[in-house]
Amino acid sequence: MTRFVIAGKVAVVTGGARGIGRAIAAALLAQGAHVAIGDIDTVTVKTTAGDLGILGDTMDVTDPASVAAFLELVQRELGPVDLWINNAGIMPIGRVLEQSDALVRRTVDINVHGVINGSRAAARAMTGRGGRIVNIASIAGRIPAPGMALYNATKFAVVGFSEALDAELADQDIRVSAVLPSFTATELISGITVNRLSKPVAPEQIAAAVVSVLAHGRRQAVIPGSLAPSAAMWAMLPRPVSRFLRRIAGFEDAFLHSDGTRAAYDARIAGE
Repeated sequence: MTRFVIAGKVAVVTGGARGIGRAIAAALLAQGAHVAIGDIDTVTVKTTAGDLGILGDTMDVTDPASVAAFLELVQRELGPVDLWINNAGIMPIGRVLEQSDALVRRTVDINVHGVINGSRAAARAMTGRGGRIVNIASIAGRIPAPGMALYNATKFAVVGFSEALDAELADQDIRVSAVLPSFTATELISGITVNRLSKPVAPEQIAAAVVSVLAHGRRQAVIPGSLAPSAAMWAMLPRPVSRFLRRIAGFEDAFLHSDGTRAAYDARIAGE
């Protein structure tokens, strides 16, 4: 397969103001792409865009009109979009029976509807030209855990949506891929204690995986790669075995509670 050239391409990264999104934007910029970042955090997205020397503006991925307006801005300023990275997402933890209806709706809106909205807008813009869409899912889209039911549900949806959309758009030369990171060293894991077997990966590792997926046309990438076999086989494991492995990995109860350092993140993702 011919290597896909990123240099010169116009790329959009949603949720690009901080964390993984910012790292992806920087990595694509280093590859020679013309990068635009969208984020609901108007102040931070402008700051990040200024720091990186790229286009950045407000975008609410839950609102198709907002996504369309951002796409129009990008095409006006940079040209037709070639690459679209759906990165925006939130990670609530805790017992699903105790989570508010508002948080459930907000999580599904951002993590699922946001990916669908971005993918639909990007694919329509790419029709007749071809392009690449990468959805940032999670290892939680393959391996469930107590305290992660809501997050698991949304990331399982992203993985399934990505695979189906890739098949649907293949004849348009629009390829859709999913990247499934493990615990990443961002504020998403604030206040969560995991053992040494679940050492967080750096946002830059996720960004490198996105670049690799784009360049080589891979359908899916699990980060770190050592977890790929577990992710592929998890659904076939008997319950006692999966529970044993969760205990060994340290996430049988890691997401059922957190320390006080997560309070600021929880308030932000709840829209408070």
